[in-house]
Amino acid sequence: MNWLRTNVYASYLLLFLRLYIGYQWVTVAIGKITGGFDSSGYLANIVANPVKGADGEAIYPVYNYFIEHFALPNADLFNVLVPWGELLIGLGLIFGTLTTAAAFFGLLMNFMFFFGGTVSTNPSFILIQFIILVAGANAGRFGGDRWVLPWIRTNVFKKKATS
Repeated sequence: MNWLRTNVYASYLLLFLRLYIGYQWVTVAIGKITGGFDSSGYLANIVANPVKGADGEAIYPVYNYFIEHFALPNADLFNVLVPWGELLIGLGLIFGTLTTAAAFFGLLMNFMFFFGGTVSTNPSFILIQFIILVAGANAGRFGGDRWVLPWIRTNVFKKKATS
């Protein structure tokens, strides 16, 4: 674990993983942004065909409730949030800026697709993003995190002097 979080050679591997997965997110996002993305059909399918276990019961009832009672009625909001979220995740990973946040939100989005029954590339994306997330700041060593994280530490999280 220490090797992944501190080693310079690990950061080269992480750079490759970041660029690969970031490119995947960006290309999917651009297709949705330029292609008139509509999430309502996908969301309605999740409601109509929830992921079920061997006993025939829905495995993720809370997720299904959320989709049916919040996401589907607000599909217009999700038509904006999903593609632009994917784009921001991809750009964060490609540029290595707020890398761990991008990996976290990428994981979150992949799990949401997974809970909806979409397998596709989600398992491989989850694995790669988990490695990036665990690596922490080392994942953005060769990227914007080299400058952004120290700036955040000194300017956003600076300690106030006590009197």
